[in-house]
Amino acid sequence: MRLLPLLCLCASALAQTEPAFVVARNVMVPMRDGVRLATDIYFPARGGAPLEGKFPAILERTPYNKDRSGPGWAPYFISRGYVCISQDTRGRYGSEGVWHMMTDDPNDGFDTASWIVKQPWSDGGFATLGTSYVGGTQHALALSNPPGLKAMVPVDAVSNAGYHGMRNGGAFELRFLNWIFLNAAGGSRASRDPGTRAVLEAANRQVREYLANLPVRKGATPLRLAPEYEDWLVHAMGHGENDAYWKQPGFGVVDQIGRYKDIPVYLIGGWYDSWGLQTTMSYMALARSKRSPQKVILGPWIHGAHTQSAHGQVDFGKTAAIDGQAFRLRWFDRWLKNTANGVENDAPVKIFVMGGGTGAKGEDGRLQHGGAWRNEREWPLARTRFTPYYLHADGLLSSDKPREAAGRTTYDFDPSNPVPTIGGNISSAVGIMLQGAWDQKCGEHIWNCRDSLPLSARRDVLVFQTEPLTADVEVTGPIEVKLWISSSAPDTDFTAKLLDVYPPSRDWPGGFDLLLGDGILRARFRNSLEKAELMKPGEVYPITIKLYPTSNVFQAGHRIRVDISSSNFPRFDLNPNTGEPLNQHRSLRKAVNTIHHDAARASHILLPVIPR
Repeated sequence: MRLLPLLCLCASALAQTEPAFVVARNVMVPMRDGVRLATDIYFPARGGAPLEGKFPAILERTPYNKDRSGPGWAPYFISRGYVCISQDTRGRYGSEGVWHMMTDDPNDGFDTASWIVKQPWSDGGFATLGTSYVGGTQHALALSNPPGLKAMVPVDAVSNAGYHGMRNGGAFELRFLNWIFLNAAGGSRASRDPGTRAVLEAANRQVREYLANLPVRKGATPLRLAPEYEDWLVHAMGHGENDAYWKQPGFGVVDQIGRYKDIPVYLIGGWYDSWGLQTTMSYMALARSKRSPQKVILGPWIHGAHTQSAHGQVDFGKTAAIDGQAFRLRWFDRWLKNTANGVENDAPVKIFVMGGGTGAKGEDGRLQHGGAWRNEREWPLARTRFTPYYLHADGLLSSDKPREAAGRTTYDFDPSNPVPTIGGNISSAVGIMLQGAWDQKCGEHIWNCRDSLPLSARRDVLVFQTEPLTADVEVTGPIEVKLWISSSAPDTDFTAKLLDVYPPSRDWPGGFDLLLGDGILRARFRNSLEKAELMKPGEVYPITIKLYPTSNVFQAGHRIRVDISSSNFPRFDLNPNTGEPLNQHRSLRKAVNTIHHDAARASHILLPVIPR
């Protein structure tokens, strides 16, 4: 294939006369169906010309515009002997075809890999990098068993979307409504027309208003101008069952693990990332089934921010950040260049245990929560003591099981007045949510708060907390909340949050209710995520809410707290309590919801306690 004209770029201000690389821009790589994907190829260069020889390559496949992303990462690796490739995914920016969420990426990835290894500059091997959707395209590629693929570093990657990803416990994660409105307006086929783009950009600016008027119906919003985006959103919001659609390659890893190429994979995830649970799910599946080294690092990070140490209102200390480029380079050098750097001997699991800080207010106003890195051999940790902490009628959370013959707490859930989202495991949050570690207190910084009170003051938030701890308690691992529930509605939601409650101090006179993680269950999916079953009003059912995994030391004097409610908006879509088909309701109804916590129905949170 003839390359397009090469553009010379300089490595630094100190080498203006000596270009470090040249770029072949918009090479149109053909797919099996004739669609061509726009691809930029960065070559190591000297004197304005590509170096002779064969090179290993590094590939990213992105929906977010290769023209912006490639220049950010490619120069670092080019200077270390790699050819770097940045490609727009199907239907996005410079690429032809129609965009579909993730499902074309296995085949398109395979065809791109086949093209790479046939190029005269290729040594026959390549690796991949990328975050979020771009991490998901890596998983999709691995599931196609492509030629030449030797290593990957998926960061905060889309995977296992029907479990607790795009759909979460049967609810829909509204960050993807935000994603659709944003990306329909930028990079889509429709947005190539200036007038259409202006309409879609205006709709994106109004996304809060659309959130307040859900559901999204086909043809009823400006998304109709970008039909593939509208089609996916309407389908995804109404497709609650975790069936073959959500388990197919591109969306699923754990259900497709037999197809996943056996290569070294280093997963990067965060305790506050929107894909943190999926990262651990993927790691466990890969570690069990593959012979190649499989590793995971889990830090105190929000989505795509592993090079930072402060997130939300909390600072975890300078050591919490990692050098993302150097981290990847060491992995790539080992598997593409056979460099003896010993990375395969590193601990398979590296975690950042949050907590242990001073709790003071730093110069930037953030809580100094602290933490430290620790190497482990497996996930979950083999020495974990899964310990139930029970909900009691007086609001106590205790390892003592309730003894009452009857005990329950009842509250009204009004979907027209939902509990606002304040931080948590979130991405694609711009304009509608805050990410990461936040004090659970309303205010002007939360657009859908109606007051400035702590969430614990709401009647529809049930608070259960321990007495002040007499010794530190480390909680590291997966977390489940097991409840006995009943409702006046045929379908409703139950939400749960885990918090580290700081006592009042000089810097924080009111204390600090630090969110660690959250989860939800749509009651119609209480028996199985694969099959919906409405409830009989008034009947008591057991349910399990999966929270995202975490690692935190609750210091002596702090409290462990669990908040139970029925909404967390706009983190999750609202249940109208009517039992209508998903995304088709026309009315909202109040539900009277009950949590049972007696001796026979001992609702509790199951905490992964690590012995001191």
